[in-house]
Amino acid sequence: MKNAPSILWFYRDLRLGDNAALTGAIARGEAVIPLYIRDGNDDEGGASKWWLHHALENLGSDLSACGAGLILRHGKPLDILRRVIAETGAKAVTWARRYEPELAARDAKIIAALKEDGIEVVVHPGFLLFEPEQIKTGGSTPFKVFTPFSKACFAAPAPAHTLAAPKKIKGIEAIASDDLVDWKLIPKTAWWVKGLGDDWHVGEKAAGRQLQHFIKSNLMGYKTARDRPDIAGTSRLSPSLHFGHISPRQVWHAIHHAQDASPACAQSAHRYLLEILWREFSWHLLCAIPDFTTQPLQKSFMQFPWLNDDAGLAAWQRGQTGYPIVDAGMRELWQTGWMHNRVRMIVASFLIKDLLIDWRIGMAWFWDTLVDADLGSNTASWQWVAGCGADASPYFRIFNPTLQGEKFDPQGDYVRRFVPELAKMDAKFIHEPWKAPADVLAKAGVVLGRTYPKPIVDHATARARALKALKTSKGEDGQAPESEDLFE
Repeated sequence: MKNAPSILWFYRDLRLGDNAALTGAIARGEAVIPLYIRDGNDDEGGASKWWLHHALENLGSDLSACGAGLILRHGKPLDILRRVIAETGAKAVTWARRYEPELAARDAKIIAALKEDGIEVVVHPGFLLFEPEQIKTGGSTPFKVFTPFSKACFAAPAPAHTLAAPKKIKGIEAIASDDLVDWKLIPKTAWWVKGLGDDWHVGEKAAGRQLQHFIKSNLMGYKTARDRPDIAGTSRLSPSLHFGHISPRQVWHAIHHAQDASPACAQSAHRYLLEILWREFSWHLLCAIPDFTTQPLQKSFMQFPWLNDDAGLAAWQRGQTGYPIVDAGMRELWQTGWMHNRVRMIVASFLIKDLLIDWRIGMAWFWDTLVDADLGSNTASWQWVAGCGADASPYFRIFNPTLQGEKFDPQGDYVRRFVPELAKMDAKFIHEPWKAPADVLAKAGVVLGRTYPKPIVDHATARARALKALKTSKGEDGQAPESEDLFE
């Protein structure tokens, strides 16, 4: 109908630039009604809720500056859409595709219902570089190994060029909107809320600045620096990608442009793009395997003898395991809502293989505490460390937290930052304080078991126990091959 407005339903694309759904809605030539719906079944973790509050606040401000305010509604999406259609006379609804299996199934029903109502529905590609239907094996089945998947992505036609942010959006007269404060997304009692605000800047403009800072300051050395939690060597764009303050296409083209401008950074640029493609791979797996978030991809792990260790889990969550690199990572997570990727692997390995606690329990803790809690990446990465997922780390690879700390935090600066009770410890012993002579401990002001815990497990003993459990669950006999380097 001529002059009828269209509804733009936001989800994980909380930006104006490179937003195909927004560009498509504006191209209709009529008014646009930006709408964000909070479903009663939303299950974000506490840190993600904090970020979402600020993301919606920021998006609302950006939209208002363009002439169309953001409408917030809470309830079942189809009911809300029909209500807003009735209030505004809208004849079209557009949104970006959702890839979570449950949401994709729900959206299919919404599309059918709205079309029956005589409403036009347009769904644009969502928060991935490539649609899951695009990247397939030669046999037209989804990839389940990362390396050939990444090669197929690099060989595919490049993602489309990014879309400019609109300067003006034709809006409508204001209609009722929820008050964001009433959604109570920011916990009142969590002491770490202030820490998140100190560590992060939320929104589209902040994400753009962060990307440019990374390219200018850290991209050149990324290939090696990416593994060092003691230095600022990563982009820290994961929460902005998760909430859609920046699109993977914007990142992809910016990195390629930087590589063209400075060929010397080619190896680091390629390494960074592989990380973007791991996120992509994770979501392609989730689309192909709906139970991926709850069941191990390698079915031999279905009978794995996990332990119920409440004390061990609590020590891990609080960063009180007695292994400094593990404790630093868990405290960084609690204080900042984020953890360095190398340390994520170390702490995950410790929970799964040193403590024999189910990977799904660790995944749930990350879901609640990470500002970048991403369903695809979180699932694929935990399954990778457990050895039960796609492209999984071999089951006998068990990260040695001491050796990992010594290699990737050689002077202990990362540990000192997040485990202040070890701040004065000699670098020689900071990753294994239980081996420090009494005079070294005294000089550092450390009393093991009092000011800092003794290790809650002996790593060598835990490793042997894990190998036995892993081999039993896989129905194998004989000795596992010794892992190399830092995995013993």
